[in-house]
Amino acid sequence: MIAEFLITFRETLEAALIVGIVLSYLSKTKQTNYNNVVYIGIVSGLMASIIGALLFINIAGGFTGRAEEIFEGVTMLIGAALLTTMILWMMKQRHIAVELEHKVAREVSEEHKFGLFLLVFISVLREGIETVIFLGAASFVSQNNTMIGALTGIIVAIFLGYLIFVSSMKINIKMFFNVTSILLILFAAGLVAQGVHELQEALIIPPIVEHVWNINPEVNVDGTYPLFHEKGSIGSLLKGLFGYNGDPSLIEVLSYILYMIIIILLWTNIKKVHKFI
Repeated sequence: MIAEFLITFRETLEAALIVGIVLSYLSKTKQTNYNNVVYIGIVSGLMASIIGALLFINIAGGFTGRAEEIFEGVTMLIGAALLTTMILWMMKQRHIAVELEHKVAREVSEEHKFGLFLLVFISVLREGIETVIFLGAASFVSQNNTMIGALTGIIVAIFLGYLIFVSSMKINIKMFFNVTSILLILFAAGLVAQGVHELQEALIIPPIVEHVWNINPEVNVDGTYPLFHEKGSIGSLLKGLFGYNGDPSLIEVLSYILYMIIIILLWTNIKKVHKFI
């Protein structure tokens, strides 16, 4: 539930901020006659995202056995790649509001309503499709996921976006994205390890060592699971949020560590570059 909330909250807030910047610019320049174009772009982007979600569900439900393991493994790796790309892209956007306003100004000055529509449509659709893939990957990691967390994340993000742009609420957006980026990086690392696990199950990737450690078989005398068992109170939470595995293979552990090393190096490099800009 926490993973779904975090994913939809982050993605929805990004879309809300983009739409808010566009609407704020139109209001500031007294060109609110273009607002309808923005609203149509939002609705169209949402409808296209829903269609994408339905297609994803139908495709995912059509696989069984080894094909299902391959599909789930590939989906997790794609989700991790998209999450990483999105996080790194957001880190580089120091002047996103100014750049968006320039794009809107260009489209409005040239009376390209379709261009303004596409700007909003693609922004909403991108976040929507990313959300579909991320939630799909998260559902493969933990079978106990529900839509409550996802819907709550959407509602909270929309409300926060409204407060930011309509009520002039002041929040530290940079700090917010830094904190959520760290959590999503850990989630993405878990997706990498779980994706590798599924491809192991499909006999595509060798485990090297089958179990580096294994606490899953352990059960308390009263029939309950230990805290860090995958079905235990802490283990199940870590599995759903960060892809925790109670009996990982060596290749899973190495893939997790390698991903973290790569993302830390990229993060550090981006931070260094921005110091000189």
